[in-house]
Amino acid sequence: MKRIEPKEGQESVWDYPRPPRLEAVNKHLKIIFNGEVIAETNRAFRVLETSHPPVYYFPPEDVRMEFLTQVGGASFCEWKGRAGYYDLRVGEKKVANAAWFYPQPTESFKQIKDYPAFYPSKMDACYVNDELVQAQEGDFYGGWITSDIVGPFKGGAGTWGW
Repeated sequence: MKRIEPKEGQESVWDYPRPPRLEAVNKHLKIIFNGEVIAETNRAFRVLETSHPPVYYFPPEDVRMEFLTQVGGASFCEWKGRAGYYDLRVGEKKVANAAWFYPQPTESFKQIKDYPAFYPSKMDACYVNDELVQAQEGDFYGGWITSDIVGPFKGGAGTWGW
């Protein structure tokens, strides 16, 4: 693994902290699924963690929650706590475990309580300031890759030992 040096205006995921940091974002974020805008905001949070592209968390009031159904199952993050999951259905198109949220996050992440985060690979399109997002390989972390973020990124085949 060789770190890519960021150019002016870029961030390297290798400069992100561990434990991860939560920060407010005023960028315009939008998610489209089956022809519908299901989430759009300028009031999100992003989580930055070493070797991972940012994950964006949307205020529930900026998400069309009528398209989401909470499902069973959970996962645990050592930093954020226990996550719950949502299936997404718009019309006849459905995707399982499309988004996750933290109903009782740890103190450091209390600002994202109940804020859904979406896997960009499961959406038709995700945008940051009108730039189409590339999904982080592997879908374990759900990171959003844009031209201002450089890696290499953990998540793909052969990267788990980094």
